[in-house]
Amino acid sequence: MLSRLHVYALPKFADPESLAGGTVVVIDVLRAATTIIYALQAGAKAVIPCREIDEAHRIAARFSPNKKILGGERGGLPIEGFDLGNSPEQYTPDRVRGKTVVFTTTNGTQALLHARKAHKILLGAFVNASAVVQKLLGQETIHLLCAGTDGQSSEDDILLAGMLAEKLQRQGGMQCKLNDQAIAARELWRHTLEIARASAAQLPKPEPLAKILRHSLGGQNLVAVGLEKDILAAAQIDRFAIVPQFNPETSRIQVIK
Repeated sequence: MLSRLHVYALPKFADPESLAGGTVVVIDVLRAATTIIYALQAGAKAVIPCREIDEAHRIAARFSPNKKILGGERGGLPIEGFDLGNSPEQYTPDRVRGKTVVFTTTNGTQALLHARKAHKILLGAFVNASAVVQKLLGQETIHLLCAGTDGQSSEDDILLAGMLAEKLQRQGGMQCKLNDQAIAARELWRHTLEIARASAAQLPKPEPLAKILRHSLGGQNLVAVGLEKDILAAAQIDRFAIVPQFNPETSRIQVIK
């Protein structure tokens, strides 16, 4: 079977109607997708993505205090009055286990909601890349939707899209028809691997990848606000084996077995 694999460097390049019927992987490496994966791995019951801060407050008010966590960011920084920001390692078991995380970010949650009409919506990051590939094997139409940063494409997301495209074709053995953005993303990933090998860097280790991600637009923003440690947390390739799935009908992101 010949599958179709589309990459979109930004949500605005993907008509929501064109996503209907396909499987979408929402990518926001720095940091929403990565943080949501950390939260669910730590035992959060679910994550509810919200567009606006006021919406997050309204939804959080429906839960008893010990059953919810308000998390998210604006301008990269924690939101005043929220419990946690958008730093992955803040979402530890002692903070989130058994709780619902009500979550709003500048880019990632917006991308998730942009994909509402898709047949299946998954979240992907470097920390669960191989697990995402396993979920995508055999899918007829795949859309890799990059969140970007403040309306601009960001290399961190495009690199992951390229890595997924490469893994699906080389390791998964899938025959895929790629759109132009998918070809460009795959070539960017291959070029990155060549540079890493030339410098004797081992990309499965987080430090070399973190160094690359640091120079992306999203990475530069994190450095500027003093959150460079979050880049290393996002560079832990295949740290987790879970793949969160967003259900627009319930407005919840959970791990579906």
